[in-house]
Amino acid sequence: RGKGERRVFRGTITDAPDFDASADAETLYNAMKGIGSDKEAILDLVTSRSNAQRHEIVAAYKSSFGQDLIEDLKYELTGKFERLIVSLMRTPPYHDGTGTDEKCLIEILASRNNQQIQDMVAAYRDAYGREMEEDIVADTSGHFKKMLVVLLQGTRDESEDVDTELVAEDVQDLYAAGEEQWGTEEAKFIMILGNRSMPHLRQVFDEYEKAYETTIENSIKSELSGDFERLMLAVVQCIRSVPMFFARRLYKSMKGLGTADNTLIRIMICRSEIDILDIRECFRLRYEKSLYNMIKDDTSGDYKRTLLNLCGGDDDLAGEFFPEAAQMAYKMWEVSATIKVKLRPTVRPASGFDPAADAQALRKAMKGFGTDEDAIIDIVANRSNDQRQEIRQAFKSLLGRDLMKDLKSELSKNLERLIIGLMLTPAEFDAKMMRKAMEGVGTDEHALIEILVTRSNEQIQAMNEAYLRGYKKTLEDAIQSETSGHFCRILTSLVQGAREDGPADMDRADSDELAEVCNAGSDDIEIKFMSILCTRSFPHLCKVFQEFVRKTNKDIEQIIKKEMSGDVKNAFYAIVCSVKNQPSYLADRLYKAMKGLGTDDRALIRIMVSRSEVDLFNIRKEFKETHDASLHEFIQSDTSGDYRKTLLILCGGED
Repeated sequence: RGKGERRVFRGTITDAPDFDASADAETLYNAMKGIGSDKEAILDLVTSRSNAQRHEIVAAYKSSFGQDLIEDLKYELTGKFERLIVSLMRTPPYHDGTGTDEKCLIEILASRNNQQIQDMVAAYRDAYGREMEEDIVADTSGHFKKMLVVLLQGTRDESEDVDTELVAEDVQDLYAAGEEQWGTEEAKFIMILGNRSMPHLRQVFDEYEKAYETTIENSIKSELSGDFERLMLAVVQCIRSVPMFFARRLYKSMKGLGTADNTLIRIMICRSEIDILDIRECFRLRYEKSLYNMIKDDTSGDYKRTLLNLCGGDDDLAGEFFPEAAQMAYKMWEVSATIKVKLRPTVRPASGFDPAADAQALRKAMKGFGTDEDAIIDIVANRSNDQRQEIRQAFKSLLGRDLMKDLKSELSKNLERLIIGLMLTPAEFDAKMMRKAMEGVGTDEHALIEILVTRSNEQIQAMNEAYLRGYKKTLEDAIQSETSGHFCRILTSLVQGAREDGPADMDRADSDELAEVCNAGSDDIEIKFMSILCTRSFPHLCKVFQEFVRKTNKDIEQIIKKEMSGDVKNAFYAIVCSVKNQPSYLADRLYKAMKGLGTDDRALIRIMVSRSEVDLFNIRKEFKETHDASLHEFIQSDTSGDYRKTLLILCGGED
């Protein structure tokens, strides 16, 4: 987007041609006359008129029939369909003013411009006879309240000019207020993010990334918390891209069990005349699924049909981007390539560590009748892996016993598997997980992919050595005996632990031509993808995928889903997701392990154990952001007993 060029938002609902308010009022009157209502006539008319035209219809209805159209609709319709149709007949400011929960407040105040906020405040006063600011002050607190009040003034700078000196000053002030010091100067975040213009703040965010090699979002996540953190992240997301912000909100409203219908109705109505086409594209870019199909799967009846009319159609399955989404995809890969995310564990070495005392305490917990599981958990889950290895050695030196054998004899089921997993070295644990994924009837291909895609060269090589020691067979031989075809070749390539290190090579990124083989529809597409995706460094792959978007206007993930199938598709897709954001990929794996009926305990244990000293805090944050529920909540509701207690200690917090 050029300097000073405004975003062009595109809706699906526009003024109907040859509009006649009186004729439409009569059509609606007839649709509700007599026994029963013609719901199809109502929804077809209401969803094919702009909001301004609907208000003319309301006025014409009262003039012609002496009745309130909205009250008649409420009487004739029921349930979610009634809420949706009635909401469509109201003004956008009135509808904005009806939300009361924190998530609704955040969404509305973060995404509206000055005029929309001022209109909403006036509509709230008219509807409720109270000032919105007074109600917000009464119902919220702290820095969250202060930022809401700032946004509620509707006085953000709306100029297009950017002062480069002020940009540099704001970049330094934001860093000094957060990352640079112990504690956070929240007032500085509020002042800058609540008042500066959108173009100015986009420049601030870009310069912040260049200066400190992290995004402003990462700094907010590490420095702020609770509703205040969520509000500031929403403001940043809206400054970057309002359509992407709403795509996230729509996805969260429909994923999992149940639908947040108020959120779904509010967004589909308020954006249908503004930018729903861009939201649709951002939705597909982020979630590889069309908004149309998600609404189709998640709703029913006349309610569904009305929402689909507002959505405006299904998106092209070929993976083509609209210009706005293509630009966003290009930027996404650029950020993945340049930003170094600080990885944060949840388990750290215990202070005042005494391996001999821990060994004696563990022996005491297992001696005699019964087992003190609490004592075992408190020691094992609160020590680093290096410290656990010292405890294993001290247990054998002092007591002449094998700690692993004693734990296996005293514990059972998932608690035993979890505690034993923690006591193994990372290499031993990975080797055991690979063995478990291939033993018995059937192979757990997802586990094989997850482990080999997320481990470094050194970790893979250590795992190979541990596998050979433990099972008297090379891991490569085991893989080749349990898998076949291109999938076997992909795993064999990954298990070498020979992925290139280092930054992107720009000249080589041009020669790593995935676009040409995709466009030609070559039968060797899997071989070409394997030669690049399994061997190049992650920073280099970011650049390759970025160039793919620039040259083809397509999404590499969508191409993989369209052109490939089965385990080959899953392996390449996992690599791409891991390159883009590895904590997000693992958060998704944890979500899939616990969603729905039953729990994939092996996957849950594998990820919680292997990432607790690496990046489990980052995974927690991604889990919360994507699934709108904390990892702690999922574990709490999906597991039980001492097994749950241990997992929650590893999780490290409730977010």
